[in-house]
Parts: sequence; C-alpha cells; structure tokens
Amino acid sequence: MRNTIVHLVHDLAKENPDVYFLTGDLGYSVIESFQKEFPDRCLNMGIAEQNMMGAAAGLALEGKKVFVYSIVPFVTMRCLEQIRTDIALQNLDVTIIGVGGGFAYGTLGPTHHAIEDVAMLRVIPRMKILAPADPVSAGILGRQAFSHKGPLYVRLNRGGEPNLYDRESNLEFGKGFVIKPGKEISILCNGAITKNVLEAADLLESSGLSVEVVDMATIKPLDVELIKERLSTRALVVTVEEHTIMGGFGSAVAEVVAESPRIALFKRLGVRDVYHTMFGNQEFMREQNGLSTGELFKTIRALYDTV
Repeated sequence: MRNTIVHLVHDLAKENPDVYFLTGDLGYSVIESFQKEFPDRCLNMGIAEQNMMGAAAGLALEGKKVFVYSIVPFVTMRCLEQIRTDIALQNLDVTIIGVGGGFAYGTLGPTHHAIEDVAMLRVIPRMKILAPADPVSAGILGRQAFSHKGPLYVRLNRGGEPNLYDRESNLEFGKGFVIKPGKEISILCNGAITKNVLEAADLLESSGLSVEVVDMATIKPLDVELIKERLSTRALVVTVEEHTIMGGFGSAVAEVVAESPRIALFKRLGVRDVYHTMFGNQEFMREQNGLSTGELFKTIRALYDTV
C-alpha cells in the first residue's frame, strides 16, 4: 500500500507543481524516484515530526498541497497538537500518511504499535480518515481523497499486502463497499485486517451462514446510511479493526447504533484495552487479540448462535 500511495503522490507532483512531500527521515525504499525528479519538493525534515507539521502548515498557507510521511505513532501522536492547531484549526490542505497501522511493526514493541491513532484523529474537526484494505483500493481511493482540500489522514499497513480488488472496482471515497455479499451477518472492517475478515467469512459460509463483508475504508466521513440499513436488515452486525476497541472505527459505528432503531445484534471486535508487554509479528499480535482468521471465525460464530 505504501508504494502505491507514494507513487500516486509522485504522479500528482508531475501534474501539479504545488505538490510537496515531507518525510520524517523515513521511506527511503519507496521515495527515491520522487526525490530524484523533484529534489526541491521532496524534503527530509529529520526525526522532528512536530517541526515537520509546522513546516507543512507553512507550505499549505502559501498555497501548496502538502503530504507528510512517517510511521503512524510518530506522525500522529507525537505531533497531535500541531495537527490540531496548525493544520485542522486552519483547515489546511495537508495529507498525513501514516505507515504501520495496527501491529504492522509488531516486533518493535508498544512504542511502534499503532493502536490509538484513529481514536485521536477522529475527534478532530475537519479531519478525514482513509484506511484502505489493499494496494488497489489505496490507489483508487487515494486519488479520490487527494482531490479534496483540507486535512486528511491515510492509515496504511507496512507493505506486501495481497490485492483484494481488481482495478475496475467501483470504489468511492466516503462510501462503504460490499466486497463479499451475504444476508444474515454483516462484518464492517477496514485496513489490512480485511484479508483476515474475508478468510473468516469464508469459514462462516462453510458452517452454513450467509456472511457479508463491507470494506469501510473511509472512517471519516462515515457511511452512516449503509450502517443504518444493515442494522435494520441483518441478524448480526460486527465491526473488526486492528486498533484499540476504545474510540476507533467500532466506536464510530456504535455511535450510529446508539441513535438508530435496529433489529441486529451489534458487536465490536478490536485490540484489547491494554499495552502489550509480550509481542511478536503482526499475525502473532492479531492472534493475541482475537483478530486472527480462526479467532474471528469462532467469535462471530458464537455471537450468531446467541441471536
């Protein structure tokens, strides 16, 4: 996904001389071509993310379209005040590209686990949030999202994700997309965990259930009408996210649930509300939090049996 997004920004820079790319001393396996072609518009700001956000705000005030890039915890939590005050408060055209959502950097431990970012940025007025599921959707939705002005956060995995979509997929920024149809259960998800969700849905189908998977790549603005429709027509609606269960995508959907008439049982699945002192690779961390394919299957199957 990160290669797709950086190449997309590079393409936009070819079309628009006002595009600037700022990096916090990261990304040197993917940004070389951009740096070589546009050395004056590809700036290494060093490991000083708060300063990077201030510089991005200054460039945006001069009419530039600015992209900032780093690992999720350092490009969101480390500089949250600058994102809020310098960028969002002034409604500046700055896109924050965060790499390593969830447990993508699992082996590096809690400092690199990106499990609180959506909760923090979701409450900032004017901020839009995109969390694509694969490289193809990152390209399609990224181009649409980048056409909007104003603050935007793009939450990516670390890289190497399989393609779940084909390039003709009719995806739309701001709308959920039914990646797998089904009538009894709706699973709403986003980001790289979508692969595990699809695998779990296949297992649930094999057990005799009709399971829909909806890719909610746009976390903000949320597709409220789709959620309300599923609440009124399904037996069970489940959210799955590689993010803390507190305050993220599932909580955003729960806010809609709380204000809507419904038939469906609703459940949020996500990362446990703890910091992990035992850690390993991404799949290990998912397993520890009930987000592996097998654990998702068992949990959702058990939930359906209570309906």
